[in-house]
Amino acid sequence: MNRRVILALDVKTGEEAFSLLAPFEAHKPFVKVGMELFYAEGPDIVRRLQDAGYPVFLDLKLHDIPHTVEQAMRRLSTLGVAMTNVHASGGKAMMQAAREGFGDGTLIAVTQLTSTSEEVMQKELLIERPLPDVVDAYAALAQEAGLDGVVCSPLESPRVHEKLGDSFLTVTPGIRFADGPTHDQKRVTTPAKARELQSSMIVIGRAVTAADDPVSAYERAVREFEEGV
Repeated sequence: MNRRVILALDVKTGEEAFSLLAPFEAHKPFVKVGMELFYAEGPDIVRRLQDAGYPVFLDLKLHDIPHTVEQAMRRLSTLGVAMTNVHASGGKAMMQAAREGFGDGTLIAVTQLTSTSEEVMQKELLIERPLPDVVDAYAALAQEAGLDGVVCSPLESPRVHEKLGDSFLTVTPGIRFADGPTHDQKRVTTPAKARELQSSMIVIGRAVTAADDPVSAYERAVREFEEGV
């Protein structure tokens, strides 16, 4: 089982998720359950995946007032997921409340979505600082709040580790093969490049799940990320 390459289950139903995973029985990859699948199937999909041997990153990106986030995290902690997350833009108090609610489990914070460009951030979100500075600041705030790491682009991973240490996790989506499309992601790179950029973990979805041979594509992602080839 590889715990550093996370396979995104960006599907609509539990039936689709298990159909997608059927060829991966020998690998039992670390899987990401996002909003679409969780909202469709509820907590039961997490239990079913874990019972089948798949560790789960529950990617719900909670962002609300501290009390609400703390109570939601208390409920999520009962599922025993390997990792979950909040939005760092919710602020330090909210992240501290999330930490309190989730207990000792691995908890990370989203800095800026990999679909967000600097132009969008500045012109639409009215955040005028350069995007890398914003990611650095949000990551530092997450560490101060007691979180274990952040979701960021692989391109931002070296700066985060330089400032906050190697043990602070950088979980990086936006992973595509060099010969594949980028889809709606803006700040993307390959598994091999993510390794060079010191990503702690990578999240890969359509580059694997939409491939002609998903298992071979997954094995390629693991090979490139773990060995750089």
